[in-house]
Amino acid sequence: MELPEELLDELAGLCRIMPEYYDIFGNKHITSAETKKALLRAMKLNVDSREDLAAEIRRLRWSTWENCIDPVRVLSVNDQPMTIPLHLQLEEGQESDLSISWSVEDEDGGRDEFEVPGEHLRLFEEQMIGGRRYVKMIVEDTSFRNIGYYILRVEFRHPRRVFPGGKKNLVKISRTIITPDSCYLPPELQEGRIWGVSFDLYSLRSERNWGAGDFTDLDVVVGWVDSLGGGFVGINPLHAVPNTKREGISPYSPVSRLYRNFLYLDVEKVPDVRESKELTGTLRSDLFRERAAGLRDREFVDYEGVASLKEEILLQAFRIFYDRHYRKGTPRGEEFRSYVAREGESLDAFALYRALGDHMKAARNAFAWQSWPREYHDPCAAAARRFRRSNWKKVLYHKYVQWLIEGQLREAFRGVERREMALGFYHDLAVGSMGGGSDAWNYGGVLAREADVGAPPDDFSPDGQNWGFPPLIPFRLKETGYELFIRTLRKNMEYGGALRIDHALGMFRLFWIPRGMNAKEGAYVSYPSEDLLRIIALESVRNRTVIIAEDLGTIGENVREALRRFRMFSYRLFYFERNYPDPSFVLPGQYPDAALCSVTTHDLPTLYGYWSGRDLHVRRGLGVYDDDDEWRQVVSERERDKCLILSALKSTGFLPGDWPADAAMVPRMTPELCSAIYRYLASTPCKLVLVNLCDVIGAMDQQNLPGTNEGYPSWKRKMPVSLEEMMADSRISQLAVVLRETIAGSG
Repeated sequence: MELPEELLDELAGLCRIMPEYYDIFGNKHITSAETKKALLRAMKLNVDSREDLAAEIRRLRWSTWENCIDPVRVLSVNDQPMTIPLHLQLEEGQESDLSISWSVEDEDGGRDEFEVPGEHLRLFEEQMIGGRRYVKMIVEDTSFRNIGYYILRVEFRHPRRVFPGGKKNLVKISRTIITPDSCYLPPELQEGRIWGVSFDLYSLRSERNWGAGDFTDLDVVVGWVDSLGGGFVGINPLHAVPNTKREGISPYSPVSRLYRNFLYLDVEKVPDVRESKELTGTLRSDLFRERAAGLRDREFVDYEGVASLKEEILLQAFRIFYDRHYRKGTPRGEEFRSYVAREGESLDAFALYRALGDHMKAARNAFAWQSWPREYHDPCAAAARRFRRSNWKKVLYHKYVQWLIEGQLREAFRGVERREMALGFYHDLAVGSMGGGSDAWNYGGVLAREADVGAPPDDFSPDGQNWGFPPLIPFRLKETGYELFIRTLRKNMEYGGALRIDHALGMFRLFWIPRGMNAKEGAYVSYPSEDLLRIIALESVRNRTVIIAEDLGTIGENVREALRRFRMFSYRLFYFERNYPDPSFVLPGQYPDAALCSVTTHDLPTLYGYWSGRDLHVRRGLGVYDDDDEWRQVVSERERDKCLILSALKSTGFLPGDWPADAAMVPRMTPELCSAIYRYLASTPCKLVLVNLCDVIGAMDQQNLPGTNEGYPSWKRKMPVSLEEMMADSRISQLAVVLRETIAGSG
């Protein structure tokens, strides 16, 4: 059926679907009617007829009036005392007998109560909706409240039965979020600058781990970096991933952003392992040591092998814990019970998902929840509840594993606190989680399961990108009081001093691709950015966490201005800081101060790989550059850029004048050149300077090669040298001296 274009456009506008966008090439893309319909259906709206469209438009346009009060309001701490708009359906004259009582309850249960008799009510607006009269009233708070979360409860009373169901009263509840106007900034960054290192935790080789870096390795790195004068340690997202090649290993495509990957556990430090003679004997056996050594010696991280070995021991450790502590109510058992109670339904759903997933893989070879029998597609459905009851111990096991992870991460963070590092851990928050994962299964009400987030066509991906995870539905998110967004922030700010938010543009708009359509057919959907930024600022202050907003790519100045306003640090990479359209590199003094600067990321070549053109040759081998003219162009541009780097370093005095200006005369990256580039960054005003360990130790290959699914071992690469060798490497200690002196001198 042909739908009226004007109604379709109106509903799309109410749902924040943008009518057009410009790609990186300057081409204008108009959002088609088919894309709009598909995205509206993904938002769980009925759009099959004119009548459906009209009904959805009416519901969304007048939702505040018909629901009496918004489900959530987000306001500045300086916008007080707050005023609260209320809406009510009343016949002419009925307001004179109306009375209102309302209360504001804080997070500790403290409550202020107010009463407004009918004669004191002020009507601000009237509106006829569906032939009925609605009025708008405003009540005013009398207090100046601290930042935080509040429950607003409003009760309307009338002597006659004027409310739905023939009642004399009507009660409505909403959430009020009072926020600071900027994010947290510690004294060390108010007064000075800090440098730190970053690496992918799974990639760490050490003489003791089981084939992937773990929390004990992380603690060792923290002590080492602290001894060098560094103020923070940046690591990849710790989110839970399937740990199998088939299902996924990317830390940026997790099953959940709320819970973590047990791959990082040091199983030998689990108390239930240590107190078991049988398990300690197993770990000391020649056979077990050979298995662990075999995983350590692998060229790449064997996720399946490491996960299998760790889970083999963890299952036995859980049985010991259950018998010795959980059943007997020991202090350790009670500590676990407190953790489970604190996490509540969120942990329960995640653990149920993991237990169900284990069962479905074993019984049906079914992986993503979409391939499970339909009766299990809803965690609240009867079949899922029955499974939980009959498999409660398996569900409890997965809660136990998450408890162990939190405990070891907490201990590592206490090491940071003991050393009094300025920031400590610099965590990373992925932009979303996979459609077949726990978050999508558990929070289907606020996620558009029939759409994927991605990116429009650009230089790296001429056909666009599909990232394979469902986006949050803006108006559904608001209807739930932003609960999932808040919970995700809190969990990822735990035990850290800084948080990088991947793809910060996503707080303003995301590129939605209807399921089954090409990325080129996608469209942007905008988000309530002011609310989201304010909530981030609130959680940042409460958790004492610095926020770094990854603002790379095509991002408007209005976005960066909004991020600056909330004191979120920009993310500046040396490779991209140019005097566009001129390709020359921006001088140090032109970098912003409210920023983190670095050379590269996991998606870009290391310094040694960049200088050798390793990334270009790998792409050519994979068929990305199969046109000879295109190949000659990218090689020519890389040689040009290397010459521009040398020019920038020589002009600023970070390379001696006798260094060649022609990159052809410098065929390989050297420790001196690497140090000069980082010294260049250290001389900028940027508050945070991030050193990638892979750059310093001479790694040639980047962790991830975007746009390639096969042929490149993304997210598997181990460091070319062990942690013990790195700590003895004079290149790193010498660079640390350079960074300390340069930052001190530029301050």
